[in-house]
Amino acid sequence: MKVLLDEDLPHNLRLHLPGHEVSTVAYLGWDGMKNGDLLRAAEAAGFEVLVTGDKNIVYQQNMKTRRIGLVVVSAQDWPAISKRFVEIGSAVDRAIPGSFQTVDCGGIG
Repeated sequence: MKVLLDEDLPHNLRLHLPGHEVSTVAYLGWDGMKNGDLLRAAEAAGFEVLVTGDKNIVYQQNMKTRRIGLVVVSAQDWPAISKRFVEIGSAVDRAIPGSFQTVDCGGIG
């Protein structure tokens, strides 16, 4: 699965999503894009899942019409995220177009 990590998450998370082709917003030069523009760019580039720490994105975007799934991680700091690699990976594996999932990492970063 082709996965995009948002700029608000640690880039090292990409190393803990085995079996997926993972890129980062920063690597693609998409830093600072608004959520709607980012989702459109990601879909156009063939990404199937966006993993983000932006808890507001689900309230700002209508995911029903999207060709990309969304995984929202409740924390942005590495110590909290590093304890939930399995749960994040499982959410990515379950993602389908238009879906939205939250992974509780026990913290807010």
